[in-house]
Amino acid sequence: MATIHVDGRAHEVEGAQNLLHACLSLGLNLAYFCWHPAMGSVGACRQCAVKQFKDEAEEQAHGGKIVMACMTPASEGTRIAIEDHDAVQFRAGIIEGLMANHPHDCPVCDEGGECHLQDMTVMTGHNYRRYDFRKRTFRNQDLGPLVNHEMNRCIQCYRCVRFYNEYAGGTDFGAFSLRNLVFFGRSEDGVLESPFSGNLVEVCPTGVFTDKSLKEHYTRKWDLQQAPSICVHCGQGCNVSAGERYGMLRRIINRYHESINGYFLCDRGRYGYEFVNSPDRIRQPQLARHGTLVPVSSDEAVSRAAALAQAGSVIGIGSPRASLEANYALQRLVGPERFFAGLSEADLRLQALALELQGRGPAHILTPAEVEASDAVLVLGEDVMNTAPRLALRIRQSVRQEPLRRSDALKIPRWLDHATREVMQRDFGPVFVATPDVTGLDDVARTSLRAAPDDLARLGFAIAHELDSSQPAVAMLASEHAALAREIAQALARAERPAVVSGSGCRSEAVLRAAAAITNALSAAGKAAGLSVVLPECNSVGLMLLGHAEPLDAALQLVADGRVETAIVLENDLARRLPASGISSFFDRLAHLIVVDSLWTETARRAEVVLPAATFAEGDGTLVNSEGRAQRAFQVYMPQAPIQESWRWLQALEPPGVARWQNLDEAVAAVSAAAPVLAPVVDAAPGSRFRMAGAKVPREPQRYSGRTAMHANVDVREPKPPDDPDTPLTFSMEGNPTQPPAALTPFFWSPGWNSIQAVNFYQREIAGPLRGGEAGVRLLEPSETRGAGGPREGRESIPPAFAPRAGEWLLVPLSRVFGSEELSQRSPSIAQLAEPAHIRLRPADAERLGLQAGDQVQVACDSFTVALPVVVAPDLPVGLAGIVPGELAALHGASLPAWGTVSRAS
Repeated sequence: MATIHVDGRAHEVEGAQNLLHACLSLGLNLAYFCWHPAMGSVGACRQCAVKQFKDEAEEQAHGGKIVMACMTPASEGTRIAIEDHDAVQFRAGIIEGLMANHPHDCPVCDEGGECHLQDMTVMTGHNYRRYDFRKRTFRNQDLGPLVNHEMNRCIQCYRCVRFYNEYAGGTDFGAFSLRNLVFFGRSEDGVLESPFSGNLVEVCPTGVFTDKSLKEHYTRKWDLQQAPSICVHCGQGCNVSAGERYGMLRRIINRYHESINGYFLCDRGRYGYEFVNSPDRIRQPQLARHGTLVPVSSDEAVSRAAALAQAGSVIGIGSPRASLEANYALQRLVGPERFFAGLSEADLRLQALALELQGRGPAHILTPAEVEASDAVLVLGEDVMNTAPRLALRIRQSVRQEPLRRSDALKIPRWLDHATREVMQRDFGPVFVATPDVTGLDDVARTSLRAAPDDLARLGFAIAHELDSSQPAVAMLASEHAALAREIAQALARAERPAVVSGSGCRSEAVLRAAAAITNALSAAGKAAGLSVVLPECNSVGLMLLGHAEPLDAALQLVADGRVETAIVLENDLARRLPASGISSFFDRLAHLIVVDSLWTETARRAEVVLPAATFAEGDGTLVNSEGRAQRAFQVYMPQAPIQESWRWLQALEPPGVARWQNLDEAVAAVSAAAPVLAPVVDAAPGSRFRMAGAKVPREPQRYSGRTAMHANVDVREPKPPDDPDTPLTFSMEGNPTQPPAALTPFFWSPGWNSIQAVNFYQREIAGPLRGGEAGVRLLEPSETRGAGGPREGRESIPPAFAPRAGEWLLVPLSRVFGSEELSQRSPSIAQLAEPAHIRLRPADAERLGLQAGDQVQVACDSFTVALPVVVAPDLPVGLAGIVPGELAALHGASLPAWGTVSRAS
């Protein structure tokens, strides 16, 4: 800590930081543009000028010099003045210069009302334009379906190129200079290739980069009703703020969570929300009549569904994308012994193993932020960029941890971004990636290995043996793999905070066991090792923690044996879970099918009764992310009746006399009592009785206008806001506007700070935890009772070396950021970027079959036969073919990896 003096007052601050960081942490108003807490200081905009004094005497004599706060350390005894006349005039001159060429198009700018440039212009007192000459102009670019480009608004802060290229690792974006002009964009029009391009919308302090999906249904930012929510497009549990206007979800923006997503989101999480507005939504209860589903009243649908549910011969099929409350309501309705997880036997076994390996320890279960802080990372068998993109961005930052020690030795502060990058150059810290195909992290990996899943597992067990000789040795290990195992083991052993990241992407139990064996070996050596396991869906862990769940295969067998007449399927398309033949037989043999879901799927179309479920934006519920953190998503608007939360529909099917939950608090309490591990769920967010000074938390900002011109021709009056008995939030701007607990923060706003930069005033310290506490509660912690090294895997866990077969290929599943996740597939902007289903073949294999890229082939294995186009993939190992399922549900449900044949399609 250090004592600094600002405008004559002493303050205790973090001495390792710069003055801008310190001043903002103190809640002081100081203008800036180019600085960003996640990217450090470069001193490009000169807007954060302050007057610095050598001592108190110079301060009293009104001497001193102008310095940039972002480039000056907050060292002990520093004296500065923000309100000094010279500093005020300097900042005013800078903003006037920056605004000289700005179009001043606030009334038509998408960023208007939430613009950092507007905030800083007002803050510095620049309210009159003296420049009346011709302004410079640019031609804007088409950057694809996600980001809109308006280059004339640029103030050359360089934030965009620093984030896109230096932080996110993009290569198709840059700063192009000609004389006194600087252009930020691509060398030519085209889709931005980075899966993090949407962050330009929040990183840019003006309106150069704006949300193109919001542009399709635009509304002013102050007219958005917002609520704290959780991203539902993977298992990371990123915190988001959902914005709604007149019954339509308009956008998703980042909601800061120090341990999970920090300041950034991936594009799937930012733009996948449009499925909520999809024409594929189920909006009315449906009942089958003469083989056709027709809309009916809620009473009629519930009456028929309740009669079927209470008939006795009924099972329930849960879902890893449904909330804890919904899954438990179904389990309670049908009974634990007749509740099925909605996952194939292989997937259920994998996810159960993942929880077991994390829970039996002693390796720490890593948060995404802890992965970023790791100084050596092994990614084993998981294409993290495609299955958990935000975690991949964290791993990309971890390569700086080891080189930053060199800058520490040179006395270069870590916040001095360009200087630390100059020291680092391309000498990244140790990150190793071992996967079947290329990944988006290969460019920062010290070594990348392409191998079959069994060979990846063997590599992992070999690393564990190198670290701990008591771990079983791997027989007949290829020499190059043995050498790599030694290299990785040495790097992990040298690290202070080594991390292993794995997951279910390869669908290999051996890979997961190998990852755990490595962390156990590191723990035995006294290392503070950590394990991060990527699971695919937003509530995969929550579904597992409920317990009593049998695989979907067992449900199919019960139906095949004639022991079940009725099935209730909760938010699950079974066609994506099991091979088409098994699911088809299930539908044909089942007498009655009840589906509770928000989207029309193959399963919903085969139902007898369909009940319209609320999405994450329309209902409240608890989700548990891959690290075992329970978090609550709150509805941003009341859906049009009869849409409601799945757990409410399921409660309506309970027989008479059963006590039903009256509100969300009772549902959460019931879930927390369902299993000891779920007891802390009640603490994931405050309950409905929470008040701040006797008032609820408003979902609408104080500037909410109450009406918009587009509906003025219908009615200029606003309807009475609906009551919300389930949460401590209100559907209005009435309530306590002060900072609520983090789990209840709908948006970030502070007087004078209307942009996303207002998050600075919600943090205890810049880039630190929120003042309202960390959202969510951890349910999983590793055991510390099994010895320093934890349990050791036996030799039987080590698979034999992969052996290619003549005339066959091992078909391995490959995920994609866009197109692999079920819900975001229904978002129009994401659908434009989704890769269609295809097969990836080695060049030699394609040549041997007489194929070129784009040719159609017939792919056949035990679980499917399908025609797919060919993509040539030079890095695939011998004997492997990659399957990208794309839009084909049957491929998502296929039993992969599996041996199959490939032949030219007739």
